[in-house]
Amino acid sequence: MDIVIKFLVAAVGAGTPLLFGTVGEILTEKTGHLNLGVEGMMSIGACIGFMVGYYSDNFFLAILASAAAGAFGAFIYAMLTVTFMANQNVTGLTLTIFGIGFANFIGIFVLNQSPEGTLKLPANITAAMRSVSIPGLSSIPVIGPLLFSYSPFVYIGILIAVGCAWYMNHTKAGLNLKAVGENPGAADAAGIQVTRIKYINIILGGAICGIGGVYCSMIINGGVWISDNVGGLGWIAVALVIFANWQPAYAILGSFVFGALRVLKYYIPQSILPFPIAFYDMLPFLITALVLVISSMRKSGRINLPAALGQNYFREER
Repeated sequence: MDIVIKFLVAAVGAGTPLLFGTVGEILTEKTGHLNLGVEGMMSIGACIGFMVGYYSDNFFLAILASAAAGAFGAFIYAMLTVTFMANQNVTGLTLTIFGIGFANFIGIFVLNQSPEGTLKLPANITAAMRSVSIPGLSSIPVIGPLLFSYSPFVYIGILIAVGCAWYMNHTKAGLNLKAVGENPGAADAAGIQVTRIKYINIILGGAICGIGGVYCSMIINGGVWISDNVGGLGWIAVALVIFANWQPAYAILGSFVFGALRVLKYYIPQSILPFPIAFYDMLPFLITALVLVISSMRKSGRINLPAALGQNYFREER
C-alpha cells in the first residue's frame, strides 16, 4: 500500500507541468488558434523564472516572472497570427524553436558567469518549493499524503484549471470566448470584440504555460539549471488538449495519468516487466501518438473541438 501511495504522489508531481501546459493551450485553442509553441513558451518561462529566482531569492517573484515570460511569447504569437494573420502552425513551431534556443542561450551565458560552474537556486527558494505540510490534514493516513503533501505548484495548477473551467462555462466572457472559437464572424456581428478576446486569452494561456515551464526548472531538476529542461512536455500537453476534450477540468485527470506514465519506471520491478529504461521513457510519447490517432478516428472524442480552430479571421471576409 505504501508503494502505491508513493507512486500516486509522484504521478501528481510529474503531471503538474503537463496540467499547466494543457490548460494554457485549451484557452488558446478555444479562441480558434492552434499554438504549437507550448514547448517554447514553457522553455522561456522556465529560463526567466529560474533566473529571476536565482538573483532575487524570491519564490513568488520567480513565478510571476515565468508567467510574464510565457505571456510575452504568447503575445508575439498573437500579434503574428491575429493581427498579421500569419500561418498558425508555422508561427507556433517557430515559437518553439525560438523559446528552446533562447532558454539554452541565456542558461549557458549565465552559467559561464558563475564562479561555481553551476546554477543552483538559493535556500529560501528551495524551502518555498518543498511540499506543503498542513497541520492535522497531512498526517491523516492515506488521504493526507494523497491530498495534502505537495509543493505549492500543484495546488496552484489545480486552482487555475478549476478557475478556467468556471470561467469558460459560467461567465459571459467565457461564453464569448467559445463563441469566437466556434464562429468569429457571427460573434463579431453580434458585437463581440473578437480581436480583444483572442489577444487576452492567448496571452493568458501563454502565462499559464510559462508557470508550467518554471516548474520543470525548479522542481523536476531540483533547483539546478539544466539545458532543455522542459524535455518535450509541451508536445505532450498539446495532445492532452484532445485527451481532455478541450475541458480544463478533464485536464487535471489527463495530466496526472500521463504523469503516472512518466514515473512508472521507478515503481515497476524489473522482475515483473523486464523492459529497458528507454521503453518507459518512450511510453508517454507513444501513448500521446495513440491518443492523437484514436481521437482523429472518433468524432465523439472531438465534441468540444472549436469549429474555427486553425483558421485566421479576416473581418472583411465575413
